[in-house]
Amino acid sequence: MNRLIVEGVSAGYGAVAVLHDVSLELRESEFIALLGTNGNGKSTLLNTVLGFVRPTKGRILLEWDGQVLDLTGLPPHRIVNEGVALVPEGRRLIPNLTVEENLVLAGSCPRAKHQLAANLAFCYETFPLLRERRAQRAGTMSGGQQQLLAIARALMTSPRVIVIDEPSVGLAPIVVSQVFDAVRDLQASRQLTILMAEQSFLRAVDLASRAYVLSHGAIVRTLDREKEAFSADDLRRTMMGMAH
Repeated sequence: MNRLIVEGVSAGYGAVAVLHDVSLELRESEFIALLGTNGNGKSTLLNTVLGFVRPTKGRILLEWDGQVLDLTGLPPHRIVNEGVALVPEGRRLIPNLTVEENLVLAGSCPRAKHQLAANLAFCYETFPLLRERRAQRAGTMSGGQQQLLAIARALMTSPRVIVIDEPSVGLAPIVVSQVFDAVRDLQASRQLTILMAEQSFLRAVDLASRAYVLSHGAIVRTLDREKEAFSADDLRRTMMGMAH
């Protein structure tokens, strides 16, 4: 079974502990939502998976194609080259580069450089707007357009797993809906493996087959559509309980 495993991970910043013994599993072609209000450790967990934060305890493993790769403590560029790509909160594009230059730069990583032309064609087919705007500087695009570019940039690395951090931040509700629709269509058509952290929990859960609820740096609930139906009211009660 191809999967990403977070096994008993604790992490933080200096003397400040943020994550406490977090474990989760993301199987190939799954869409998993990581839910929680701000300040409960969602972004820290994603940054730990991507190598920006070193865990103080536990392991992060990528089991794929019969191999077990230990990603624990590897630098971010090594983790990208093993096939785990990040769509960061705030997008973090290079504003003075064009759309195409941002994409080509991402696609030039060792893992994907031999597929650069094919990956670029796929991104333009998936997001026709980016083809139309390919000569436009990324910094002059709207927030929603930049979010699509950030997703396409991750696709340029030929990822096994895509990690998306708070895609709705700073976007108007109608634009958020467009971005989530694009992610849904992409996952459905390509069977991508996605882990998304999102404060707008109803939108995220609508896409996800499973969800983990994070509170005070620990997993407090796991939701699985195959085992239980979880309603909007049920989720609201869970999230409201975390706020107290």
